[in-house]
Amino acid sequence: MSLIRSSLLVGLGSIASRILGFARDVLFAQALGAGPVADAFLAAFRLPNLVRRILGEGGLNPALVPTLSRLGADEAAEAAGDTLGAFALVLLVLTGLVEIGAGLIAFFLAPGLHDDGETLALVALYTRLSFPIVICVTLASIAAAVLNWRGRFTATALAPLAVNGGLILALIALESGFDLPLARKAAWLAAASSLAGLIQLAIVAVALLKGGPRLVRFRRPRWSPLLKSLLLAGLPVLVASGAVQIFFLAATQIASFWPSGVSWLYYAERVMQLPLGLMAGLSAGLLLPELARRHQAGDTLALVTAQNRALEVALLLALPASAALFLLARPISTVLFERGAFEAADAEGTALVLMALSLGLPFATVGKVLSQTLFALGSLRAALAAAALGLVVTVTASLLLAWSLGQTGIALGVSLGCLGHAGAVILGLLRFGLWSPGLDTLSRLVRTALAALLMSLGLLGAQNMLPEAEPLVLAAFCLGGLVLYALAAFATGALTRDDWVSLTKKSSQPLRPDAGLS
Repeated sequence: MSLIRSSLLVGLGSIASRILGFARDVLFAQALGAGPVADAFLAAFRLPNLVRRILGEGGLNPALVPTLSRLGADEAAEAAGDTLGAFALVLLVLTGLVEIGAGLIAFFLAPGLHDDGETLALVALYTRLSFPIVICVTLASIAAAVLNWRGRFTATALAPLAVNGGLILALIALESGFDLPLARKAAWLAAASSLAGLIQLAIVAVALLKGGPRLVRFRRPRWSPLLKSLLLAGLPVLVASGAVQIFFLAATQIASFWPSGVSWLYYAERVMQLPLGLMAGLSAGLLLPELARRHQAGDTLALVTAQNRALEVALLLALPASAALFLLARPISTVLFERGAFEAADAEGTALVLMALSLGLPFATVGKVLSQTLFALGSLRAALAAAALGLVVTVTASLLLAWSLGQTGIALGVSLGCLGHAGAVILGLLRFGLWSPGLDTLSRLVRTALAALLMSLGLLGAQNMLPEAEPLVLAAFCLGGLVLYALAAFATGALTRDDWVSLTKKSSQPLRPDAGLS
């Protein structure tokens, strides 16, 4: 399968998942609003949703793909089976501990609610109901990594749709057929998330079993050096690959000290995650296996070329997305969220947080893409150091800025954390002699920035034509901005016809030094 077909398949699946997830959050806002119950539910949902997002974006791929790439077919199938079995046992124990200690976890997730015992108790209840999804999505992620490694992307692209699709159906059923108090409604949604995760696991498991013993061979897990390294690397890999998600977890804890802070940050983040999640999924699902193969082949030049090309493509999407989210934050928040229990003041607060987060989108993209090279090299220490630095910057900046800017300052802290993380990743690549963007890449990035600037000027010039925040008007602005950016990208040379030719080449063919990402 050519990279363009693989990219389209994974990309369409990611887009569909993000759209469904966004529709889910719009319904969350309508059903729960931004009050104490919403803060409790979203704080509890943050932990399993954090794990689901990291894993859904290929969070375990950095641990599994390079390891499996070094093994023969039979050894890889046995290693995959051992990994699935061992992780299942570990996760069962972990889930049991969470169910017992949900009260303590609730305080960790929302320390700002320590004086509100009733709301904190709701956080604990919703944590108990929603956390079992972690078992399902983790095992599904391991199976998806095996499928991606073998070049099978269909099930891994479609399976994540089950979680968001299931929650949307649950929301529609609760809103149309039942008249429940907010607290009970949120409890049903928390339970529905765990059931939806089970469906996702079933979809991937069927695809894995259809591949036969060549893909996975189940047996009683053996405590081999390989399995030990995978288990010990599992948590650090998740921390390193999910750095941005962890920044948001820390920001949520800080935001819990402000009224509606958890809700505003959550909804704004979900808008930001539309473009970021797509690029993260493509990076881990497609770029990482490609980089791992080139590293194993010892072709450093091809690895750097692929890395630079991926960075160009990622910023080609991230820069205009960042500009559009900043300029259209208010109409986006009003059109998408202001209904039902979500009031105008909540939409305004969410818009300000979204504007602050949009500034960090390009840096989050750079960190996500470039960290794949560190994972391909097996340099987990450098990736962890970058994530740790980003977390320290996020917490420090959020605490300092929150005193004067409130929730908006917390969001700015996240953006600064993304900047720190990206810079630390680049320093890690410099240590390995793998950061060499070259004049061609720098020129392409300048042209991309110019195209994004032209699009921004066009949107600013048309702002007076937006009398009210209406869905059709907002959709027209988004479509018009996309068309304007595409024209500007072709005019400036940020996007060329040769890009399409490069992307349609077979990924299994050796990469020529001048071929780009094939």
